[in-house]
Amino acid sequence: MKLLFDQNLSYHLVQALADMYSDCRHVREVGLKAASDTAIWEYAKDNGFTIVSKDSDFQQRSFLLGSPPQVIWIRRGNCSTEMIEQLLRHHYDDIKQFEADTTTTFLILL
Repeated sequence: MKLLFDQNLSYHLVQALADMYSDCRHVREVGLKAASDTAIWEYAKDNGFTIVSKDSDFQQRSFLLGSPPQVIWIRRGNCSTEMIEQLLRHHYDDIKQFEADTTTTFLILL
């Protein structure tokens, strides 16, 4: 699964989740650290990534534009990187199924 973590998520997630999500990247790794949402969206679309973000802007964009890319919206307030890691580990099968279904545009994780 190819996940692209938005700047509002820690870049440490890439290494922490490498055993389950070997193709994940953080926006700072691909030269998009300070990029606009549009630039991140286009990069994900062009490179087959699913965007993972805590930002509702990507969820709204997915309503307007559809997919690709697909969007995983993490609906948690202030929480640690470890909590995000555990959330993504817990929902591994859900995320796998989500990415396989090209008719869905976004997934909300609580």
